[in-house]
Amino acid sequence: MDSDLLARGGISEFIRANTRLQPVPHAPEILLHLADSTVPLWRKTEPELMAIGLSAPFWAFAWAGGQALARYVLDHRDDIAGRRVLDLGSGSGIAAIAAATVGAAPVVACDIDAFADEAIALNAEANGVYLEILRRDPLGDRAPIEPRYDVILAGDLFYERGLGERALPFLEHHMAAGTRVLIGDPGRSYLPKSRLRKCCEYSIAVARDLEHGDVKRTAVWMLA
Repeated sequence: MDSDLLARGGISEFIRANTRLQPVPHAPEILLHLADSTVPLWRKTEPELMAIGLSAPFWAFAWAGGQALARYVLDHRDDIAGRRVLDLGSGSGIAAIAAATVGAAPVVACDIDAFADEAIALNAEANGVYLEILRRDPLGDRAPIEPRYDVILAGDLFYERGLGERALPFLEHHMAAGTRVLIGDPGRSYLPKSRLRKCCEYSIAVARDLEHGDVKRTAVWMLA
């Protein structure tokens, strides 16, 4: 598939052709279109991805932080059901899907990647849930707010210094307005642990090629 075809609306077809619908290891109640060793996307190099107009396909993998958040949400449904939820940097949509599954509404899945947005839509359909999909970067928003969201979910956001430095003030801004902020993270380099309280910890099965191991100890944290 070339970039012209992607521009003509073939993103959905690309995702279906280059992923496999499968249960998530630590939250098997949820099905996602994921890349693995049996599908072509897994074997594409960065130059090959760039040639077809595709940035790093974070949406095609079940990252440890997202899996931990999904498990936590599914196991604590009484804390999430009926709440207004934002899944920030949603990727595959795994945490948003978990929230919608337990009865949160509305659930907004936010990501700036057009491929992620389409993957989220496909994954929501596969799980029989409705998500609002927001394609924008909200991290610069600092206007006075009422707590539009009761809960913000953030999985694996602190892997880059710049992103972490932008994400933390945004999350603190919402926390100050009364929003509960839950972060799923296996100890990425820029995780602000001094600002967090650990809620629980899991052993998450991950892809060795992505995480340098088969299992990642991963926590769900609350911004405190």
